[in-house]
Amino acid sequence: MFRLIRLFRTSIGSKLMMALSGLLLILFIAGHMLGNMTLYQGPDALNGYAAWLQGHPLLWVFRLAMLLLFGVHVYTGLRLAQENRAARQPRYQRQPSLQVGLAGRTMALSGLVVLGFVIYHLLHLTLGVIDPRHWQLHDSLGRADVYARVVLGFQNPWMAGSYVLALLLLGLHLNHAIGSLFQTLGFNHESYDTLLKVGAALVSVLLVLGFASVPISIQLGLVTLPARGGP
Repeated sequence: MFRLIRLFRTSIGSKLMMALSGLLLILFIAGHMLGNMTLYQGPDALNGYAAWLQGHPLLWVFRLAMLLLFGVHVYTGLRLAQENRAARQPRYQRQPSLQVGLAGRTMALSGLVVLGFVIYHLLHLTLGVIDPRHWQLHDSLGRADVYARVVLGFQNPWMAGSYVLALLLLGLHLNHAIGSLFQTLGFNHESYDTLLKVGAALVSVLLVLGFASVPISIQLGLVTLPARGGP
């Protein structure tokens, strides 16, 4: 146990922790996106899915585990970024190095922006702090009307636009993170590096498009509130 702790305190161990926690978070993001897709099946599907989640006995265990995992990922990322800055040589001593690209150079910054977005997203659609009026909505079966909350929230163009912008930053973060993940876990090789890069870009694009399709569809009027029947 203590050997494991000492390992994760080293640079290699920290990178391994970063990769493993990142992999689990990517799997969670993909699952969350698939859950969001029930919006296109109508209010009953999304509200039923949300009610099932809220009633699951392990919901808070899962939430606390994901919160801990997210905290470890953020802390490890910031520590690695600080170590990398401290290890850099002065500009006049710098040797030529591989070009990292915009996403790689701004991983810490994009990660912090994504963290802020996640907190805002939770306050908005999970905790109902941003707009408590929508939080009080319920459907005809007495379930929380998550469908109405999402539609009403993203009918605000500023809300929808900021959501899409944050997702673009998430896509840049994921694109570099997935490539780094394979490299850290030892799956990189010059014979299939191009394939891994294409795969990382494809996964990032699919996740961004999946999430962004919700506010965009609502803004375009493709997803609307169901008509209320008369008395």
